Amino acid sequence: MTASALDIRHLSVDLGSGKERRTVVDSVSFELRRGEVLALVGESGCGKSKTAEAIMGLLPPGRSRVRAERIRLGEHELKDLPSRAMRKFRGRDISMVFQEPRAALDPVFRVGQQVSSVFRRHRGHSGSKARTASAEMLLRVGFAEPGRVMRAYPHELSGGMCQRIGIAMAMACRPQVLIADEPTSALDVTTQAQVLAQLIRSCRQEETAVLLITHDLGVVAQYSQRALVMRQGKLVEEASVADLFTRPHNEYTRSLLTMAQAGMA
Repeated sequence: MTASALDIRHLSVDLGSGKERRTVVDSVSFELRRGEVLALVGESGCGKSKTAEAIMGLLPPGRSRVRAERIRLGEHELKDLPSRAMRKFRGRDISMVFQEPRAALDPVFRVGQQVSSVFRRHRGHSGSKARTASAEMLLRVGFAEPGRVMRAYPHELSGGMCQRIGIAMAMACRPQVLIADEPTSALDVTTQAQVLAQLIRSCRQEETAVLLITHDLGVVAQYSQRALVMRQGKLVEEASVADLFTRPHNEYTRSLLTMAQAGMA
């Protein structure tokens, strides 16, 4: 039996307060196995991103409430972990690639400073060692001239380049789990394919498990082994990718497949 990289049990997220409070993620449970790519699929606004942010401890405490029986990363229980303790895991053991290519980058610092900071903070590297490790990491995600990229500011680079840098930073510490939240939807079609292929290749090299959040069933078919289907904050189906496309059980899943096929016609 394959060990779990991430084990989620009855995760719920409430937003707002008082009479304005609403549940946007409702008792979600799933297991992400070591080394696999698990897709989380659903229409925009169904709760996919809030699920990811809750797992990562990124939701603002004053305006949200996270409830769960279990949020376990390998052998570590993250549920109710104080934010300071959670920061030790975030970026080292569990990382995230965001939808917006520049979301992980600070516009006022050069790229090299930002990538190096990950190695200094989580791996204790000195300045020169961190810079060397950063250049090597940028090479691995497809930059032929990492030195030039390290000297640049984010606004001087394309969206695809910034997303590759985000992948480099997320993978710098060889995390157990990577959450990729619509990582290519803000990019043009050609760049989408290149960046997503690079992300999956990097994760396979490090045996990092991936929770791939997407609305694109073509991406699910190409890269995932299993898939979860979410609707209105609830998981309505879990299946292998083969079964999802050939024997979907839920009516909502069938409607997503029909819409995807119509879009490709």
